[in-house]
Amino acid sequence: MKHHALPERIVIFDGVCNLCEFSVNFIYQRDVEGKFTFTPAQSTLGSKLLEHYQINTGTLDTVVLVKHNRIYTRSTAALEIASELDIPWNFLQVLSLIPQPVRDQIYDVIAWNRYAWFGKKESCMIPTPEIKSRFLEQLPSPDSIVQP
Repeated sequence: MKHHALPERIVIFDGVCNLCEFSVNFIYQRDVEGKFTFTPAQSTLGSKLLEHYQINTGTLDTVVLVKHNRIYTRSTAALEIASELDIPWNFLQVLSLIPQPVRDQIYDVIAWNRYAWFGKKESCMIPTPEIKSRFLEQLPSPDSIVQP
């Protein structure tokens, strides 16, 4: 049986959050090379990855980036994603010079208020036909998640 590995960069996001949907579309439009794959936290793959990396799914208030089997969360995930976007967006990585606790405090204020400020959907985001090819909601194979 052929082993199907997971993509190298998976963005796990809250599928019912309007800000998160905006962020997915933002990344997609500025990732011409197609480096990032997306999965809602509510999908089979999203929940298995979160469980694998021991991230509390009950209070998921962060975008999560799984890159080369390494996990990034909060402001570090956002900056890591930005660093691989098209010019000029990749220059946002300069914000990593701000100490992580300060960055994460700002990130947390936005995350805690995201539903109040940007709204929430009744069900998970339905990707447009253009972006659907970059969505992955199931494991390609049962042994896809590499043990750390």
